[in-house]
Amino acid sequence: MLSEEPAYSLRLATTPGDLFGAQRLRYRVFVEELGATGPLVDHDLRIERDSFDPLFDHLVLVDNRIPAESGDHVVGAYRLLPSDRVGPQDRFYSEDEYDLAPLRATGRKLLELGRTCVHPDHRGGAAMFLLWNGLADYVLERGIEVMFGPASFHGTDTAALAMPLSWLHHHHLSPEAVRVRARPPGRAEMDLIAPDRLDRAAAMAAMPALIKAYLRLGGTVGDGAFIDRPFNTTDVCLVMDTGRMSARHRDFYTRKKAPA
Repeated sequence: MLSEEPAYSLRLATTPGDLFGAQRLRYRVFVEELGATGPLVDHDLRIERDSFDPLFDHLVLVDNRIPAESGDHVVGAYRLLPSDRVGPQDRFYSEDEYDLAPLRATGRKLLELGRTCVHPDHRGGAAMFLLWNGLADYVLERGIEVMFGPASFHGTDTAALAMPLSWLHHHHLSPEAVRVRARPPGRAEMDLIAPDRLDRAAAMAAMPALIKAYLRLGGTVGDGAFIDRPFNTTDVCLVMDTGRMSARHRDFYTRKKAPA
C-alpha cells in the first residue's frame, strides 16, 4: 500500500512564493493577532515585511494540503541570519534594540533568530517540533556556536508583565561575557519585583511558550527589556550558547556530529 504524502514539508525559502507565504503568515500572526505595524506592511496583499528580509534565510514549514498558489501554504516560519553575512559596519536586525557588542566580541559564529511564528490552526502539534528540528539542522550544518534574538511578550505595559520579567532577570540573566543590553529610549528595566516576592508558578503561567522552550534549552536573557511599540510587544533578547547547554539538550543540536 502506498504511504500518504506527509502533511508538512520543511525547507529554506528559495522561491518568491515561499517568501511571500512566510510574509503572509507573519501578517496573520504579528499584524492581525498582535496589532503590529511597520513602513513596509502591505495591508492589500496582507504581508508583513521589512528591509532585512533579503538578507535573512527563511525557514518555512509548508502545509502540503494547501496549494502554494494561494500564498497561504506556509504555516510556520523562522527568520535566520548567520554572522558571516554581517560585516563589521553592518547591523543585525535586533541591533536597534540591543547593544550586541559582547556577542560580537566573542568572535564566535553567531545566528540571529527572529520573526518566529506558527499559524494558530497548527499550534500545539507537530509544527513547532518540526521547526526546532529544522533549526537544529541549520545550526549543525553551519557550525553555529551562539544563537540569539528578540522574543516577545504581547503588550507594552511592563507593570502587567512584572512577574515574568523579574523572574527572567533574577533566574535567567546571561553570563556577563555575552550579556547584551537593551538600548534607550525603548529600554525598560526587568528588575521589578524582589527575588523573595517572586512566584514561579505565576511567572511561568505568564511566560510565552516560545520563551519557555528556549529556557528549557538553556537559554538566558540580556539585561533589560525593550518596548517595541510598532509591534505592540515587550521584547527580551534570548541568548543560547550551545557550549553551555545541558548534555541532554546539547545532544539535540549535536546528534549528527557522531560518526555513522
